[in-house]
Amino acid sequence: MTPQERVMTMLDGRLPDRVPLLHGFWGEWVEMWRREKGLPPDADPDAYYGVDTYIAAGDETPYVTRARELKREGDFVYSLDGWGQTRRTRASVSYFYEQLAFAYDEAGKLVYGDFDPVDLPRRYEWLDGQMEALKRRYCVFAKTGGPFIRTYFMRGEVPFLMDMAADPAKAREMAMRTAHHLTAIGLEELRRWDLYDTGIWIYDDMAAAKGPMFSPQAAADILAPAWSYMVSAYKAAGARKVILHSDGNILPVLDILLDCGFDGINPVEYRAGLDVVQLREKYPKLALLGGLDNVHILRHGTPDEIRAHTRHVLSAGKDGLLALGTHSIGPDISVSNWEIVMETWRECGGYPMA
Repeated sequence: MTPQERVMTMLDGRLPDRVPLLHGFWGEWVEMWRREKGLPPDADPDAYYGVDTYIAAGDETPYVTRARELKREGDFVYSLDGWGQTRRTRASVSYFYEQLAFAYDEAGKLVYGDFDPVDLPRRYEWLDGQMEALKRRYCVFAKTGGPFIRTYFMRGEVPFLMDMAADPAKAREMAMRTAHHLTAIGLEELRRWDLYDTGIWIYDDMAAAKGPMFSPQAAADILAPAWSYMVSAYKAAGARKVILHSDGNILPVLDILLDCGFDGINPVEYRAGLDVVQLREKYPKLALLGGLDNVHILRHGTPDEIRAHTRHVLSAGKDGLLALGTHSIGPDISVSNWEIVMETWRECGGYPMA
């Protein structure tokens, strides 16, 4: 089977030739892998292991043309990003930043006015020329963010959570405005890259290890209309599948999400209490994409523990609807430990499954 045939057969609830494998290698891990295996600088772990999926994302920021550096003061860099956030970053530690101002004011009004057009070529052109090659190599899906995380990028995490508690009507209006913009971006990706035969992933990180950042009631009242709008629009346009990505423990709101029409969830974080075997028993028709524990077992487990854990995850796919993977594979996971996962997957991940 090709990667697309394999992944889509799995998502349709039928048995492919083997359990599909998800992408997730950090650049630092790739460098470590090449070094330890004595491989050339262009060696690709996706090709080496047989990764099946690729998630293609354009620039979905509402103010893509406004993003710029504002000033520098000592070691601090002040910038305006495409979400309308004014950020302060240390030049020496560029990954972390402090949020100073946002695109939404206290009344929920947009400081910078209407969003930039969704059909700006600069949003997509970096992938346009690669798409046909990517589709020959992977099962490619489109991707946008979701109404929770992208709204708090524009309003601020704490202010948006306070709005959800104290002013649900304002929070709902902002989330739906976000959903309309993101949906238009997603529809353009599907059209531009012709990804209707696969579909789209919505990345909406909403939970920590112990649970969502909001109550199930807030999810139902404020976010579910926006999620439903996005899923319905994508499927009406012809997208075959819509997958939700969220870190953390989403169990308290999972039924709400499934009522919105999602076909599968990722990364199904074991360390947050999401056990694919237990989920399979409760949700026999839900596609589970992920399942491996990259926090404890893949980092610190013995070889026998890693093998047992990988077999446990694979067992949830004995009747299909499973892709093997984890949130990400960083340099804190040794190459030797990942090889144990791959050996176990090759041994036990084919169909018919023992």
